[in-house]
Amino acid sequence: MSGTVYLRRYWQLYALLVLPLVYFIIFKYGPMWGVQIAFKDFNFFQGITGSEWIGLDAFREVFQTQDFYKTLRNTLMLNLLDLLVSFPAPLILAIMLHELRIRWFKRLSQTILYIPHFISWVIIGGIVYQVFGTQSGMINNVLMALGFESVPFLTDKDTWLITYLATGVWQSAGWGTILYLAALTGINKELYEAAEVDGAGRFKRIRHITLPGLKTTVVTLLIINLGNMIAIGFDRPFVIGNKAVMDYSDVLSTYVYRTGLESGQYTLATVVGLFQAVVGLIFLLGANYASKKLTDESII
Repeated sequence: MSGTVYLRRYWQLYALLVLPLVYFIIFKYGPMWGVQIAFKDFNFFQGITGSEWIGLDAFREVFQTQDFYKTLRNTLMLNLLDLLVSFPAPLILAIMLHELRIRWFKRLSQTILYIPHFISWVIIGGIVYQVFGTQSGMINNVLMALGFESVPFLTDKDTWLITYLATGVWQSAGWGTILYLAALTGINKELYEAAEVDGAGRFKRIRHITLPGLKTTVVTLLIINLGNMIAIGFDRPFVIGNKAVMDYSDVLSTYVYRTGLESGQYTLATVVGLFQAVVGLIFLLGANYASKKLTDESII
């Protein structure tokens, strides 16, 4: 069947692609025009085209500042720890939910686990301060009432780091199980029945059937996560962080916020954003290449 005949017969499928394509063109490719701000002494009143071209001067200025390297270190550290802690959590939860046999309890558990994903980080930040606050937090109030000393969950760097990671797991783990549960439905049920007949216990079935069945999904999500190692959301470190833990909470996204919006240095902020995009692409392609070589699984 020729391409023209196929297009005429299934034109509805192509029509459905119009809105996503328009969205990507306007909101993803369109803003790329502003990347040239990184190479100009941007003046808000002169606009992008009217601003003076300065080449790589802004890059040199950014790479010579100590704050940039501190925020880069924090970004990589928090993302790496998130990868180690938060990445396995949805997989473990999905397997646990998959093994449940009481349907109403399974659905109730899924609903409870999904809810945090829909809560704004601003609200989550308020909850965190109400629960973990040093003077007025619920946990420390209980500890002090029992005669123990308060724990500086939000004012000590190392303790804040644990709080940050735990909050991330709570907010994202339930929603992350959706992809794994969808992949689990594609595993042939006869494999489990045959393994059970052969005397395989639950853990052996998970090891030899469930985990291999999730291999492609795990590898794909791992590659995507590695591609985002240099990028980090603004909301979470900004809302949970404070001046007492700036050595850990100050990341590239908050650095861009301070430099671009608070200080008005749009050129420097664009340089950092472009740096994140380029390095993120390198991470993504590198992770994809390594995965293809080691496991024969890749997304490209």
